Amino acid sequence: MKKITLLLLLVSLSACTFSTKTTTTETSEEKESEEISEEKINSTLENWHAAAANANFEDYFALMAEDGLFIGTDATENWQNTAFREFSKPYFDKGKAWNFTTLERNIYTSKNGQTAWFDELLDTQMGICRGSGALEKVNGEWKIKHYVLSIAIPNENVSEITAIKKQTDSLLILQLQKKGK
Repeated sequence: MKKITLLLLLVSLSACTFSTKTTTTETSEEKESEEISEEKINSTLENWHAAAANANFEDYFALMAEDGLFIGTDATENWQNTAFREFSKPYFDKGKAWNFTTLERNIYTSKNGQTAWFDELLDTQMGICRGSGALEKVNGEWKIKHYVLSIAIPNENVSEITAIKKQTDSLLILQLQKKGK
């Protein structure tokens, strides 16, 4: 009886050790995969910003999903990919689009590794802006699905900015309320 108990104990310990090693290996592989995804996402975003800075229209839009969305700093700027292409084309054609340099970026990925979202602080011609958005993996490549650009306003200046845009905002609110009815 003691031999059987000892044998069962050894088998149990071996199984636990094996299980722990397997879990550690999977966690390590998952972490490595996450790091690779984060690098690829970071590269996609950096290449996207570089394409705009270099006025490379084709490269810029190749990094966006076909049904991608760009939301600009103006309340009326909510463009599906095709409309954003039309808006952007003249800037790219003049050889001068926009130049955003990343100051800071946070990237998050879904458990299935097919979706990512991020936020970033950017040095731009408008001062510090915040970009945020989502990417999806399309045929093994990360594509920008949704991008939101906003101007970062220090809290102590919000009242001043609110006063500056009060009239414009009031008119847009009326238009949107009429449209919604």
